[in-house]
Amino acid sequence: MVAGGTARGSRNKVEIGWCEMVDIPSLGLSQVHAKMDTGAVTSSIHATRIKPISRDGKPYVEFWFRLNSGEKPKRYEALLVDRRMVRSSNGEKQDRYVISAQFCFGKLCWNGQLTLANRRSMAFPLLIGRRTLRRGFLVNSGRRWVLGKPAI
Repeated sequence: MVAGGTARGSRNKVEIGWCEMVDIPSLGLSQVHAKMDTGAVTSSIHATRIKPISRDGKPYVEFWFRLNSGEKPKRYEALLVDRRMVRSSNGEKQDRYVISAQFCFGKLCWNGQLTLANRRSMAFPLLIGRRTLRRGFLVNSGRRWVLGKPAI
């Protein structure tokens, strides 16, 4: 169930644009520019200096992320939930770390997964894939910022 929103498989899907602002409260991130990608299975976030670590005997991953181009990258840690082979946008297979994260599109929040990948050459630092979108969203490829425009 999407908190405050629709249930998975509901006929009342929330229309969103091909790009939206997404919050990731589990990482302390707000207003991340995200591209909706119905061709991608799993969501992905830009990460550099990715390194597996251990916290209290549990597997974690450390990575660096910069929300805006004028800022310095910040260090983040998240519980490591998986490693999997992912076919990137250029067709290459990559072994990626997978973390659990909470996503919010406006007031609609849910838990999901993110792969960590260097998205430096991509226009958006966050890509939202089908596993996330099938939770009750309908992507309108002719619209953007349906849930709110970014601050300029």
